[in-house]
Amino acid sequence: MPADPATDPADGEGAVRELLLAARAHDGRPEVEETGPLPREFRGGRHLLARDDAGTLVGYAHLDTAGDALGNQIVELVVHPRRRRAGVGGSLVAEVLSVEHPLRIWSHGDHPAAVRLAARFGLARVRELHRMRLGPTGELPAPVLPDQTTVRTFEPGRDEEAVVAVNARAFDWHPEQGQLTVEELVATERESWFDPAGFLLAERAGRIVGFHWTKIHPDGVGEVYVVGVDPDAQGGGLGRALTLVGLHHLRQVGADEIILYVESDNLPAVTVYSRLGFFVEATDVAYQH
Repeated sequence: MPADPATDPADGEGAVRELLLAARAHDGRPEVEETGPLPREFRGGRHLLARDDAGTLVGYAHLDTAGDALGNQIVELVVHPRRRRAGVGGSLVAEVLSVEHPLRIWSHGDHPAAVRLAARFGLARVRELHRMRLGPTGELPAPVLPDQTTVRTFEPGRDEEAVVAVNARAFDWHPEQGQLTVEELVATERESWFDPAGFLLAERAGRIVGFHWTKIHPDGVGEVYVVGVDPDAQGGGLGRALTLVGLHHLRQVGADEIILYVESDNLPAVTVYSRLGFFVEATDVAYQH
């Protein structure tokens, strides 16, 4: 099953989108729309296109060559649902692993096929990301902000640098989130889902000290996209208060179902979300040699 390396899938973007949409219909992932740009995790970098003898695209792998803060290139790999268990995934993994660079390969939903491939290629589970969900039932507590702290909405063209600075301090430990740049934030403002009314900033003495960035998916599901608190402002309940501010906003705009992603070993955060009614519905796993 040949894999065709490319730096830009432009000549095959329609086929890639069709494959990703088929995977979404079967697996619920990835979050790809029928029009517009491909999801960010499939842009730039390096692309591997696996085709059958008739030239039909049956598998696709994307390598984020910019990598994460730990120096790993990040791999997203998708096989068409009708062409699975036929060696396509194994061929793509073998091709990906020929790259002489540290890699992390994501399996969304901890797919059994990925478990088998990991065992075959000697890959270890190095990171687990829980997807937690909050249903429509149950009352949310009212947020209690620390003294002298107010909340307002994000203003494009004004708040980017301050938010990125807080984000960098809040997530200096995180492989991806801490690398957010002003340019990336501005680019995200052009995404179809971006809504400044759902980007909530906490201020103290005129300085941004935290934020809760929410998201509404095309199917109406809300998401706790990012909650960040400046380390200098931690310890006073601001994180919990911002979480609740965002949850109330999502409920007010009609998002009955709300999801979030959290590192499985971040026990304090998992505990906070569990107490608010969230439960773990799936786990994404990163594999690495």
